[in-house]
Amino acid sequence: MREFYEDVWEQLPEALEPYALERRRAFLLPRVAAGERVLDLGCGDGVLTGALAGAGADPVGAEIAEGALRRARERHPGPRYELVPPHGPLPFADHAFDVVWASEVIEHVADTERWLGEVRRVLRRGGRLLLTTPYHGRVKNLAIAATRFEAHADPRGQHLRFYTRRSLREVLDAFGFEAIELRTAGGPPLLRETLLAAARLP
Repeated sequence: MREFYEDVWEQLPEALEPYALERRRAFLLPRVAAGERVLDLGCGDGVLTGALAGAGADPVGAEIAEGALRRARERHPGPRYELVPPHGPLPFADHAFDVVWASEVIEHVADTERWLGEVRRVLRRGGRLLLTTPYHGRVKNLAIAATRFEAHADPRGQHLRFYTRRSLREVLDAFGFEAIELRTAGGPPLLRETLLAAARLP
């Protein structure tokens, strides 16, 4: 998997702006306080890691591809960045973070159970998980099936999971998260693009 994502980052244009950047930034920054330790899990080129640092948080960016981290260190120096294994345990101590931010990541995860177990492990008690993922509501799924199913579900693509509000809530609930808040954003009402979630450990 690491080789796959190293190839992806090698091919991505240097000047490419991350997907729905302003929408994601607007969701993240009001939910993080100055001084909080934040794990930006799947930090990409570090733009939101840098934004967290600029807002006074104490972020650590984590990625499975060294190509992404090279861009992050060049563009947003200051925060700490860590290369993490695609399938193994995260290289962080138990209860190390107040917040885990995972934006456009969970849909790429092969072993959701292991990944969420690691998220729980590195969060302190009362810590928060903030995440975004592509939204797949019923109407949107019907539209995709009718117009571009093959392109959307291309087996060579990066997305392994497809979340609705209900399925994401059930997954977070199963892992003991509480105070789960879900909303959609972007696009027309019945064809929203992004699912935004906030949840807390007891």
